[in-house]
Amino acid sequence: AVVSTQSTGCSAEDFNTSVEGTFSAEESTENVGKIDCNKSPTEIHPEMEMEEASILTSMSVYMGLGLFILFGHLRDWLRSWGWDTTMQEKAEYSNDGFVPLYNNFEAFYTRNVYQRVCHYWNHPLAGVPGAEIEIWDRKFESYNEKPQLMPTKRKYLNIGSYNYLGFAENDGSCSKQTIQEIRYGSGTTSASSRSELGTLSIHKKLETLIAEFVGKEEAIVFGMGFATNSMNLPSLVDEGCLLISDELNHASLILGARLSGAKIKVFKHNDVKDLERVLKKSVIEGQPRTRRPWKKILIVVEGVYSMEGTSCKLPELVALKNKYKAYLYLDEAHSIGAMGPTGRGVCEYYGVDPADVDILMGTFSKSFGAAGGYIAASKEVISHLRSQSHAEVYATAISPPVCRQIMAATEAIMGRDGTNEGIRRINQLAENTRYFRTELIKRGYIIYGDLGSPVVPMLLFSIAKICAFAKAALERGLAPVIVGFPATGILGSRARFCMSASHTKEHLDKVLEILEELEPSIGMKLSTKKRCIAAS
Repeated sequence: AVVSTQSTGCSAEDFNTSVEGTFSAEESTENVGKIDCNKSPTEIHPEMEMEEASILTSMSVYMGLGLFILFGHLRDWLRSWGWDTTMQEKAEYSNDGFVPLYNNFEAFYTRNVYQRVCHYWNHPLAGVPGAEIEIWDRKFESYNEKPQLMPTKRKYLNIGSYNYLGFAENDGSCSKQTIQEIRYGSGTTSASSRSELGTLSIHKKLETLIAEFVGKEEAIVFGMGFATNSMNLPSLVDEGCLLISDELNHASLILGARLSGAKIKVFKHNDVKDLERVLKKSVIEGQPRTRRPWKKILIVVEGVYSMEGTSCKLPELVALKNKYKAYLYLDEAHSIGAMGPTGRGVCEYYGVDPADVDILMGTFSKSFGAAGGYIAASKEVISHLRSQSHAEVYATAISPPVCRQIMAATEAIMGRDGTNEGIRRINQLAENTRYFRTELIKRGYIIYGDLGSPVVPMLLFSIAKICAFAKAALERGLAPVIVGFPATGILGSRARFCMSASHTKEHLDKVLEILEELEPSIGMKLSTKKRCIAAS
């Protein structure tokens, strides 16, 4: 038996050769090769080591945070006496006798730390999130409390958007079909939920197409990706069930788990051994107090984790769920369209049959350049969700032109548009990802994630460094995404780069040039280890 693999290749020779050039459209289908069946999927697609901060870096981060807290309390004390009138603590009105709505430390952190640097986030966009992007200028006064939008805008090199395949564009076949759908099709909305008067023929066609694309019996689509998780998990598990979640799962999965009423247990990120420990203990002990067997056990993971860039160890997960008679829920928001030789996600990336994954979930806001989400599963599961899901029964149906955009992008990926544009973009994304990751690793930056993951986090650890990096990068025409506490841990501050098929090698070289220029003043090359960058 042989397993199809992503066009990234699996040997050191293939890897080093591939980073020199780009695939041509003619080569795209031929480069989807076969691999040695004696190698396991995790050997073919090695995960980069998640290098932690050195002791010195950790000490400096905690000392800086300590100073933030110390001066924050000092400023709060000055405010209490009326000597400091900036960023006043906002009292909660009309809730006497109620539990406070806000967490004290988070409010303190927002007031004294985030508010001072919030101008590095929440940039108002003025155009399409392509390889380059326009951003409106803003004017900040009074410690960033009252930002004002200016009439001017600037163009930046975009390295942060989830536009993996470049379909978020205002020109081309997809956008033209979307405009035609508005003018001559079903208009802009069905103005109703799917369970009432909101189901149109285009919804059914889209669901049939998605089910075929991901390799499942049926699919159901929703107008919001976040709600696809948060509103459907409560329809799948409830009291008496066990939901086992990766510790770094997305907030939508966490919210859905909490709303479900099921017992929640967490395992260490991408740690199959820890997952088996949790599974084994849970099966042996059963439900709390009664010790009865669980009604069902659902393992919830992501295909690619949006903050870490790691992909789940799908073959091992499938083996575990079969061994312990559990179910597997796979969130492919960041992997569908972006992973695998034909864009069919981590199932294809690892050579796993989609039938071995009970529930496939994905969103349309990344690789498809649209909005919304889907769940693909057996006919019985989808039929259950159509009658029980709050996102299906109460939410307005997904907009027809959005459906058309998704269908156009999916048909391009599948090659049904009469061109090889879809596969060309998939290969270009894989090439860009390989090249950029390789260069960052060779230069000494700490990079998380798999070699084939289009999410490329560069660890800086300190909130002061990510702010300094964002400021200097914007001044040089680069628009990065920076992430810090509380979205990450205290030591998890990072810049997160997202690859796109719309990037050229010249774009990526420009980013690398800017990073090298900023390195002496910021100190971003924090790796202390020699990292392997090719599968052996």
